[in-house]
Amino acid sequence: MKFGIIGSGSWGTAQVKILTDNGHDVIWCVRSEKMIQHILTRHHNPKYLSSVYFDLKQLTLTTDPAYVYEHAEAIVIAVPSAFTSSYIDPFKEQLNGKIIVSAVKGILPEYNVLLNDYLRDHDHIEVKGYVTLMGPCHAEEVAAEKLSYLTFSSEDTTLAETVAACFKTPFINTIVNTDVYGVQYASIMKNIYALGAGILNGLGYGDNFLSVFVANASGEMQSFLKKVIQTKGLQTSCGHINYASSVYMGDLLVTCYSLFSRNRAFGNMIGKGYSVEATKLAMQMVAEGYPASKSIFELNQQVMAEMPIITAIYEILWNAMDPSEAFKKIESVLI
Repeated sequence: MKFGIIGSGSWGTAQVKILTDNGHDVIWCVRSEKMIQHILTRHHNPKYLSSVYFDLKQLTLTTDPAYVYEHAEAIVIAVPSAFTSSYIDPFKEQLNGKIIVSAVKGILPEYNVLLNDYLRDHDHIEVKGYVTLMGPCHAEEVAAEKLSYLTFSSEDTTLAETVAACFKTPFINTIVNTDVYGVQYASIMKNIYALGAGILNGLGYGDNFLSVFVANASGEMQSFLKKVIQTKGLQTSCGHINYASSVYMGDLLVTCYSLFSRNRAFGNMIGKGYSVEATKLAMQMVAEGYPASKSIFELNQQVMAEMPIITAIYEILWNAMDPSEAFKKIESVLI
C-alpha cells in the first residue's frame, strides 16, 4: 500500500519514520521547498524529530497536497485540527475513493465535528475507508524507538487490520477496535485534561492531587463517551469497550503526566499567571486542548454529561476565570 502523509510536524514526521522503516513508499507533503531541500541533502526534518534520518529511496517529497491525493492510496492526515479543513476543501474530488487514516487528535473547531463527519456531511466525500490512528504515543519516543502502542479504529475491521499491519514494528504494537467515535473524542478530551494538569501544577498542587484529578478526569471522560455512543445509537457497533485500555486511559495518563506534553506545558503557564494570548505566543507548537475545551463544552450542551472539570477549564481559558478560584470549585466535587 502506498501512503501519503499530510503534515510535517512531529507526529507526521513520526509516521514517515514508521512507514519507511517498514519498507513502504511514502509521499510526504511538507511545508516548504526549503524543507524539501534540507531533507534531500541532510536526510532529516530540520524542525521536528531531527534525530530521525530517512531512507530517501522510500520517500517522495512535495509541497502540493494534490500530488499526494493523486498518487497515494491511503492518506494519513497528521495536521492540527484547526488547519485540517484547508487540506481537505480544495481537493474534494481527489479524495473520493481514498483510504483516510486520521491522526488528527482534535476536533475541527470551526464546525465542532470530527474529521469523518466533516468528510461525509460537509464535503460529501465518499472515501474508500476511514481509519483512526490514536493512542499514547509521543512522537519523541517513536523517534527514540521506545515501545509504544497504537490503536487503529474503523467500522471495517479488515481495513483496520490491514493498515495496522503496515505500522507494526519491533517498537510499535498495534491494536484494532471499532470505536471510531470514542477513540477520537478520547484523544480530544485527554488534551483538555492535560491542560488542566498543567494548570494545577502551575498553581502549586502536588502529585497527590494530580492523581485524584486524573482519576476523576477518567470517569468524566467515560461518562461523556457513553453519552455520545447512546446519542448516536452506536451501542451495537461499538460492542463492549474497555475504557481502561491504552487508547483511552493510557493516552490520558501519558498526556497528563509527561513532560513531552505540549498541553500540560500550556496549562502550566496559565497556572503560573500567564494570559492565554501570552501563552499562545510563547508556545512553539499547537496545544490542541485550548480550542478543544470550547468545542467539547459546546458539544456537551447537547450530550448533557456531568463534566465539572472540563467546564472549569473552559471557564479559565475562554471566560478569564481565575485559575485558583476554578480549582477551588473542582476540589469540592472530586472524589
